[in-house]
Amino acid sequence: MATVSIIIPTLNEEKTLPRTLRQIRQLCPGPLEVIVIDGGSTDRTFQLVRAQQGELPFLKILRSPVACRAAQMNQGAQVATGDILCFLHADTALPDDALTVMQQTLADPRTAAAGFISLMRGPMRTRWITSFHNYIKSYYAPLLFRPYLFFKGARLLFGDQVIFCRRAQFLACGGYTDDLPIMEEADLLLKLVRYGRIRQVNRVVESSDRRLEKWGFWRANALFLYIGFLWGIGYSPEKLKRLYTDIR
Repeated sequence: MATVSIIIPTLNEEKTLPRTLRQIRQLCPGPLEVIVIDGGSTDRTFQLVRAQQGELPFLKILRSPVACRAAQMNQGAQVATGDILCFLHADTALPDDALTVMQQTLADPRTAAAGFISLMRGPMRTRWITSFHNYIKSYYAPLLFRPYLFFKGARLLFGDQVIFCRRAQFLACGGYTDDLPIMEEADLLLKLVRYGRIRQVNRVVESSDRRLEKWGFWRANALFLYIGFLWGIGYSPEKLKRLYTDIR
């Protein structure tokens, strides 16, 4: 069975990362390794990971010279040894059989990469409308903006959907574009579609609603739509990043 390396880029994630690592411990089967790449956290993220290494011998932590998620994930992929790379956000929870889902999905050679359905949740609520929109956006966005690739199997997935792919194909296509500050997942998937279709598997992962909590429902969803549209028509990712501030 294919082995899985989980890669987690971090920056000031002391509030969310311990829970994510606890959940990784419950995965069955477990990963070959978990690689945390820290982008220069000023909180206790790095120390918390070091403290977990005694209980999780497969846990590794690296320091990235830049706080850029694309570059951090590339750095993790370069040292990963698993057959499958799973890119996991520090605030996203996997089901306990997630690795089996990944292995079975990529057992089909016609599939190049995939991700889950993201259910956006907070401590007291589930963001059903936003989660549903994110689900259908995986289909309508490439249909509208890259129709020639849509019919070849392209789908638009984001980081909170936990993208996974074969390590060999990730490296062959050049991985993430190092200097992309936003929409790096979309850029990667457009590269990977040459190897096969991109799938949104019919399983759920839970992602933090911290952006909606901070920005509010209307502003957050308007920004999601606005950024997606501007990316679709070729707007500069550097300018898009100014609209999408980090929330911790």
